[in-house]
Amino acid sequence: MVFLQRLPIPSQLGLLAALGSGALLGGALYFQYVVGLAPCEMCHWQRWPHIVAIAAGLLAVASFAWPRLALVFALAAITALVVTSALGVFHVGVEYHWWQGPQACSGNIPRGLSPEQLKKYLFGAKMVRCDETVWSLWGLSMAGWNALLSAVLAFVLATGVAGWVRTRK
Repeated sequence: MVFLQRLPIPSQLGLLAALGSGALLGGALYFQYVVGLAPCEMCHWQRWPHIVAIAAGLLAVASFAWPRLALVFALAAITALVVTSALGVFHVGVEYHWWQGPQACSGNIPRGLSPEQLKKYLFGAKMVRCDETVWSLWGLSMAGWNALLSAVLAFVLATGVAGWVRTRK
């Protein structure tokens, strides 16, 4: 614990970003590999920013000797969290049919296909749909939880950054 207190605030925030995104990504992998819920294409989209946030957060910790550089990495982690939150909101909208998702995982069968083209389309179609909720807790899907928790984490980190910047003036 003493080591953590010696880290500059941007490095501490980077560690929090790495741990938070790691927990959210770990939860998604748990549902995929333990529970058996295959992710859709949009679920994969939401994972990439978490990987970026983890890497940026760890780089912020590794940059503890250069607080300004650590701040840059902490800001990159916050940006990645905002991106995954926005993707989660978009995914929720697709699940609730507020708007259309990507054709690859939520589209309808194109019209006017010949029987051979239809067969080829159906056999090449992905089986995991983005517009169907496969799990929810208190009415919120995994995409919704990702959007909410990522936004809260980004807000906490941004508040920490703002406080650190104010104290440095």
